Amino acid sequence: MRIMGIDPGTAIVGYCILDVISGNEDEYKIINTGSVQTDKKLDQSKRLLEIFNDLNWLIDEYKPDVAAIEQLFFFKNAKTVVPVCEARGVIIVALSMHNIPSYQYTPLVVKQTITGYGRANKDEVKQMVQSILNAESLPKLDDTTDAIAIALCHARQHEYLNLV
Repeated sequence: MRIMGIDPGTAIVGYCILDVISGNEDEYKIINTGSVQTDKKLDQSKRLLEIFNDLNWLIDEYKPDVAAIEQLFFFKNAKTVVPVCEARGVIIVALSMHNIPSYQYTPLVVKQTITGYGRANKDEVKQMVQSILNAESLPKLDDTTDAIAIALCHARQHEYLNLV
């Protein structure tokens, strides 16, 4: 199964393309990671269009079976909640256009699934992601690492439910 993990945002959308190795529980292969970064000088509609176009290209290029997206749970900055929701909407539309089922996970569920503790900090999540993947290093951008964690969360949730 190929999972596209997505950490939505307006300025930065982190993504990960993760393959679950069939028959090997807890064995994964990262195919690609990165981010879609938009220019803050552009108006919101242009930024959303850029996210939409880049995501469509990624979907066409990597052909994920499913997508896992971070769900907004609690937002500290009321000024950014609407733009991030708009970006999530554009992402969901792009996935729907390609008939890719999408699953949404709150940060609490991602942290609980990856570390066993729903209030884990970013460093703890990053260390566990690195350990799960047996990777020497991870991308420097937090948004990309978060996208990896979201993809792993989906894989582990579905392995637990025997849906993979």
